[in-house]
Amino acid sequence: MGNVLITADSTCDLGETFREHYQLRYFPYHIILDNKEYSDGVDITPDDLYRAYREKKILPKTAAIGIAEYTDFFRPFVEQGFEIVHFCLGSSLSSTYQNCCIAAEDLGHVYPVDSRSLSTGMGLQVIEAAEMARTGLSAQEIQQEARKLADRSHASFILDTLEFMHAGGRCSAVAALGANLLKLKPCIEVHPEKNGAMAVGKKYRGDLHKVLVQYTKDVLNRDDLQLDRVFITHSGIPQEYIDLVRETVIQCANFQQISITRASCTISCHCGPNTLGVLFLTK
Repeated sequence: MGNVLITADSTCDLGETFREHYQLRYFPYHIILDNKEYSDGVDITPDDLYRAYREKKILPKTAAIGIAEYTDFFRPFVEQGFEIVHFCLGSSLSSTYQNCCIAAEDLGHVYPVDSRSLSTGMGLQVIEAAEMARTGLSAQEIQQEARKLADRSHASFILDTLEFMHAGGRCSAVAALGANLLKLKPCIEVHPEKNGAMAVGKKYRGDLHKVLVQYTKDVLNRDDLQLDRVFITHSGIPQEYIDLVRETVIQCANFQQISITRASCTISCHCGPNTLGVLFLTK
């Protein structure tokens, strides 16, 4: 990659395999649980969050990455001569992009990108940028091209339960109860045209395995898929469901690579366990 380094907030959900392959660097979000602060994916896992909720009925809070933290993170790389392209969680979801821009302006040699997405919807953009870096593009050129990627990045998830949404104050008790009684599984969609804001899409009804199959068929029912890669990202779900979705993806489209990743704490604490999404780019 020469002197160009691709970095990202930990919410890209790419994990260690992609980090090593593309020499990426992640900055972990802050997770505050039971009055203690942790670093997402470093000293706390999504299963730790679920355990705390089951045993103590407490939910974590997430805290954005601050200006000074970004500056401290970037400075050693800049001093080593790197130009940095950094991908942030969608600006409608967090203040990290604004903080990153301020740090970049003060420090120089840092080119922030508002992913206008989350999880591997963001991760897909990071990989594209890493591939660009391998072709010899400059950091500024990668930033310019990367800003166009959000419109082609499609991120959505099926929620198995609204319990975590309700506990976190994001939906009413009536809505959560009604969804459970009717076996409704809402699809949460990310809208890049609204800087990554999320909204409820189609509401599926039935058992999770049937819903996941239909959801996968629905989101992949298009003729403009970019077929090099698709992600199946989950917040902790039995392997049988992952296998089922993978087989459905294979039936729907001839992707060259199907990657399975586990969502970070930042993503998981808002959606709860048994959440799964199929995320991809279009042409």
